[in-house]
Formats: sequence, C-alpha cells, structure tokens
Amino acid sequence: MKEVWLKNWWNTINTLAFVLGILMIPPAALYMNRFIPPIMIGDFNIDLFISIILTVSIIYLIFRWAKLLVIILSIVALIALTINQISNTENKYTFTNVFTDYRDIVLQNWQSKGSKLIDLELLQGNTDNAYTKVAKRIAAKIDHQDSLVRNYAVNQSLAYFDEYHAKFGPIVRQLSLFKSINSQFKYVPDAFRDEYFATAHETILNGLGGDCDDHTILMMSTMKAIGARTRLVLTDRHVYPELYCGDQKSFTRMKEAIELLFAPYISNQLFYHEENGEYWINLDYSAKHPGGPYSSPTAYAIIEK
Repeated sequence: MKEVWLKNWWNTINTLAFVLGILMIPPAALYMNRFIPPIMIGDFNIDLFISIILTVSIIYLIFRWAKLLVIILSIVALIALTINQISNTENKYTFTNVFTDYRDIVLQNWQSKGSKLIDLELLQGNTDNAYTKVAKRIAAKIDHQDSLVRNYAVNQSLAYFDEYHAKFGPIVRQLSLFKSINSQFKYVPDAFRDEYFATAHETILNGLGGDCDDHTILMMSTMKAIGARTRLVLTDRHVYPELYCGDQKSFTRMKEAIELLFAPYISNQLFYHEENGEYWINLDYSAKHPGGPYSSPTAYAIIEK
C-alpha cells in the first residue's frame, strides 16, 4: 500500500513538474531574450529562438535531475510575476511585460516580415543663399550645453526601454528620448510672416510646443546632449532632423531596436538615407517611430551640428 502511494505521489510530482515547466518556457524565454543581442538571418531575428532553445534546455536538465526544483522555481516565478503585476513595480518583469514582449516579437518577425527599408536619395536642390541662410539660422539655435536641455535630455533618455539596454546598448537612450519628445510635442505655428526659431531651452519651458524648426532644434540639441550625432535637412517648406546610425552593421542594429520597441506603430516601412556607407534615419514628428516617411526627397540645405 505504501509503495502504491509513493508511486502515485511520484507520478503526481512528475506531472506537475512537467506542466509547470512547459508553462514557464514562454515567460522565461521572453525575459532571457532581453539580454541576448540581436542576431539576424535574412529578415528574421533569431535571438528569440536561441532564447527558447536555452530555456527549454535548462528546464529539461532541471526536470531530469531535480523535478521538485522545477516546481519550486515555477511557483517562485509565478509569485514574483503576480507581485510585480499587482504592485506595478517599476523595471520589474510582469505578466504585462510577457504579453507585450510576445506581441512585439510576433509583430516584428511574423506580421511585418521585417520592415521594408526605403532609401530616398537626397536630391540636392539649388543651394541658393536664401535656403543656406535659413538653415544656418536654425542650426545656430542648437545648443546641447544648456543645463536645462542637458538635464531634460538625460531624464527623458531614461524614461522608456531601460530594460532593453543590455540588449541594444546606448541606442535605447536615443530611442527613449525620441519617443518622449514625439509623444509630447504639439504643433503650434508661428505668427503669419514672422518666422521664429525657438531654442530647445524655450521649447522645453513652453511645454514642447512649436513648429517643425522648433522640433528640429529641440531634437538635435537633446540628442547631441546624450552623445548622438544629428543633422538637419531643409526642404522647400519643411525642416526635419536625422539621426546618424553608423555603418551598415550599426544601422541593422538600430533597425532591429526600432522594429522591436516601436512594433505597434510601424506600418512595414522605415525611411532612411545612405551616403557613402553612412546611414541616417528620419526623426521627424510625422510618425510615432523613427524612420517615418519623408516630406520631400529634395534637400536645399543639409547641416550637421
């Protein structure tokens, strides 16, 4: 009788450990994926598959040699996820994080099949004195050393995506700053026939309101304050900022970060410029993600600042 009871008890332990082990694979793999650098094969990001393989292997080894440990670890993980969810603890992994990670990775790898990159060659227009003078006046307002601008830039660069810093590095600071500015910036036109170029300091003080040149000055000043390289592009009736991504390898890393962190907003297209192996991506307020559509392929003035 005792042997039958022990056998039933052991079978119950095996079944429970197996079920809990299977249930823990998705959250554990998604969490592990946050720390694995992006690895691409064609248009597919395979670091998630590597995370799944590693997670399954670890759980299998524990299951094989210490079934009770699988149950204990699974219960601890579920309790931790529940506590983090209820307490809404900042920078702690929750059930919501599991869902958003899964959703964003699915959007990135299966729905979008990798964003289509659209390289618009900048057609240099007639760089007459009028356009050059306007561009230089805008660029002169860019100031990354202003203390208010610097403090604002650092603060907002930490507002989003901090949990992905181990995966993408400094890129997440730039993308966090972009998201913070573009989610708060509101268009306010200048007075009729009275063009005014506000400094980033002024725009921050007024609550992030202004027109395209004010947005460009703000974006470039704050990006420069956290070590990024930017330039302004002046078209016939618009000006917008671009972020320097580096060479093709660095650009691919930036692309992967944008596709993952801005997955809900990307409509399968990312716009950029490539010149002599150097990549620049659009930071205009026309989209909720970096790499939004360009207003015009023609540039009358380009100034790096």
